[in-house]
Amino acid sequence: MRRADGQGGAEPMLQANLVITVCLLYVAVLFTVAFICDRQARAGRARWSASPLIYTLSISVYCTSWTFFGAVGSAARSGLEFATIYIGPTIVFTGWWVFLRKLVTVGRVHNTTSIADLISARFGKNPALGAVVTLVALVVTTPYIALQLQALTASFQVITFPAGAVTATKIDLVPDYWSGAWVALGLAVFSIMFGVRNIDVNERHHGVIAAIALEAVVKLVALLAVGLWVVFWLAGSPAAALADAPVSLTNPQQTFGVRWVTLCILSGAAIICLPRQFQVTVVENSNERQLRTASWLFPLYLFVFCLLVLPIAVTGLNRLPPDANPDLYVLTLPLDAGQDVIALMAFIGGFSSATSMVIVSSIALSTMISNHIVTPLALRFSSLSDANAETVRSFILGSRRASILFIILLGFLYFRLAATAGALADIGLISFCGAAQFLPALVGGLYWRRATHKGALAGMIAGFLVWAYMLFLPSFQDHFLISTALVQNGPFGWAWLKPRTLFGLSGLDPLVHAAFWSLFVNTALFVVVSMMTEPTPLARLQSALFIDVFRRRTESEQRVLRRTAPITELRQIADRVLGPAETVQIFVRDRRAGRATVASDELITAVEQRLAAHIGAASARTMISRIVSSETISVEELKRLAGETERIRAYSAELERKSQQIESTAAELARANARLREVDKQKDDFLSQISHELRTPMASIRSFSDILLENQDLDEAKKLRFLGIIQNESLRLTRLLDGILDMNLLETRGLSWSPGLLDPEMALDQAIESCEALALRSGVVLKRGTRTRDVLILGDRDKLAQVMVNLIANAIKYNTDPTPQVVVSSRVRGDIYEASVRDNGRGVPEEDRERIFEKFARGSAHQQTGAGLGLAISRQIVESFGGRLGLGTGRSGAEFVVSLPLQPLPGTGRERADLPKA
Repeated sequence: MRRADGQGGAEPMLQANLVITVCLLYVAVLFTVAFICDRQARAGRARWSASPLIYTLSISVYCTSWTFFGAVGSAARSGLEFATIYIGPTIVFTGWWVFLRKLVTVGRVHNTTSIADLISARFGKNPALGAVVTLVALVVTTPYIALQLQALTASFQVITFPAGAVTATKIDLVPDYWSGAWVALGLAVFSIMFGVRNIDVNERHHGVIAAIALEAVVKLVALLAVGLWVVFWLAGSPAAALADAPVSLTNPQQTFGVRWVTLCILSGAAIICLPRQFQVTVVENSNERQLRTASWLFPLYLFVFCLLVLPIAVTGLNRLPPDANPDLYVLTLPLDAGQDVIALMAFIGGFSSATSMVIVSSIALSTMISNHIVTPLALRFSSLSDANAETVRSFILGSRRASILFIILLGFLYFRLAATAGALADIGLISFCGAAQFLPALVGGLYWRRATHKGALAGMIAGFLVWAYMLFLPSFQDHFLISTALVQNGPFGWAWLKPRTLFGLSGLDPLVHAAFWSLFVNTALFVVVSMMTEPTPLARLQSALFIDVFRRRTESEQRVLRRTAPITELRQIADRVLGPAETVQIFVRDRRAGRATVASDELITAVEQRLAAHIGAASARTMISRIVSSETISVEELKRLAGETERIRAYSAELERKSQQIESTAAELARANARLREVDKQKDDFLSQISHELRTPMASIRSFSDILLENQDLDEAKKLRFLGIIQNESLRLTRLLDGILDMNLLETRGLSWSPGLLDPEMALDQAIESCEALALRSGVVLKRGTRTRDVLILGDRDKLAQVMVNLIANAIKYNTDPTPQVVVSSRVRGDIYEASVRDNGRGVPEEDRERIFEKFARGSAHQQTGAGLGLAISRQIVESFGGRLGLGTGRSGAEFVVSLPLQPLPGTGRERADLPKA
């Protein structure tokens, strides 16, 4: 191994041969696991490899060497910002479950082979769109592969560097391209052997997925081993490990900023849009149960993975020299302490992280390149469509194997070109931003029927170019296409086109700046162009099948597409790509295939679907189109599908509206039922009270009349007294019956009176005069308070006088003060006339202020005389005048206030001539 200063000859920390041997043994284990699982899958015994646990662990291919090594480096440089790389995927798997479930279901139902295949199929199986997605994915992923090669070679150099442990943390590493080339070749061989064994890319890669799951466990165990050793052995405890953390490392002001939000969005998009993540999440999914488990288990894996990142970063900053590379703390901390075994485990963990990413990415990209670039070009410019079955299948397999070599070679060339420029430091985030360019078309395609392939093309190409200009090309720093002068001054000196401050937008982080403009331009063009163009009939059909995937399956396509093709030519195509065995199975299912010369719509569709699982939807459609003599899309069926969808939507809306109406009606019925129960209770109380009130005077009358009848010799004085009692009780009974009659009239027909203008003061004077004798007998001082004059109201004078008499009489009878007084006054407040009766008694308790106006209600224990109807009748009368009867807010005594609306005085020009005078 080499060193920047040229020194060497010292004993290495770990022998290179030992490290290489361990790596080869580890790779051999992976080969063995992949081989056994592939063999079991072909024998139909690989159920465990399709389990939700294996599926979830395979998704952890998201955690690459950039995550394994770089998360600690990011924490050391930027504090808690490293957590955003885990927060985004966690939000997608837990909070965006509706979209993720729909995406995976669409991929499973339509035999999707890649993200390019899904986007192309959604927009009418457009081949140009599939090719563009493939090229963008290739550019986005190639630097990411180079990052893994750099991480592998750098970690190998560090762990085998011939110097003291501390010196190893200070070394200025020169990229080891020779080791990188051997690593790249080994990864290519593994990917070809277990990733391209057959041409049915929709068939699950059981061996590769099992190996990736094993690597997920290895890298998690390795990072936990380093982290736990740092926390409990090197530092002594979690508190000690974080005790000397720099303030900048845990500064809460760094959280929830624009960059944080941007990183969360980009990492959330990456977990869906990166080709390798789409491969393991969508293509390798076989049932919804796998996704349900992953929705909680994968976020838990990420949480455990990042749990010890911060303690490692803090310990590295505190214990290692200031110029030590933070990205290598996971290795250099155990090396510095002489813990070679832990260091070797860390190296194997990083090795697992890097190899799993390269393997899955190369497999996914090779499928995209073969299906959307190589095969379409071969169909157009060669005689591939007329070749025999063995030639076609060999060509497809050969193109995928060559694509894997090409992809890894591009990654190595990028590593060779950009490594010395230091451009790989943030290449992970740069790739995330590039992959996010698929998001508008992906989300819009699953939810927006009006989206067109032209809109998706325009948006994706424009977003990709903006991303490349603002972020990707400047990362080369004078090494490729774009110069530092252009970055600083803009092309031709135009400052408004500077990549870092495009259109004068300054003050933003370069990543945030590029993400904003690229996604804004992408989404805007996607929407605008889609609104300005019409989707093709096939795109309309595909939108219905994709958007309504939970309501209909691909069989709906058979009712819409009307195609005819010679059955012999259809069989030849199926034989060449699918093979004789699978072709026979497809044609046997169609009962008419053996007798007919023209293939049915159902048979053509079935063959195309199986072809799509091998070579992608666009290439399958191209091959089928070569033999189809006529193809029509039933507009009526499309309208029916659209109408069915609209009817379902309208029916759902109507159901929701009716549901709301039913809930409202139920609430009204509940309130009415409660009111009926209350009325029923009031009725029972009323009858009970009436019987009690009537029984008392009648019992008294009967008792004294019996005494008079049975005792004829009573003296005259007793006879007169008894007759007086009988008369008083009879009058009391009469008053009670009159009150009940008045209440009944008020509650049923209201007052039978003719409205007229009257002076309320006259009614008030009449009431005072009527009560003067009662006040005199009761020893109560009846005073006239402040009065108002020259006012008119609309009502009936006798009824108003009856109300005031009742109020004044109650105040006289129920005043318990030693020197009782009752004050009657009146005033005008705005356009309201108020007459009040106030006593100086103990007043009405707060809980009785409304109850005393109910029938048969009494305010306190001493108020047991009378029927309890006076105040209820008085309130009814006042309300029939348009006024209100209530209690005042005075703190001493009780004050009853009658409020009535004023009428204009005659002679003011405001009188109402239509009303009679009272």
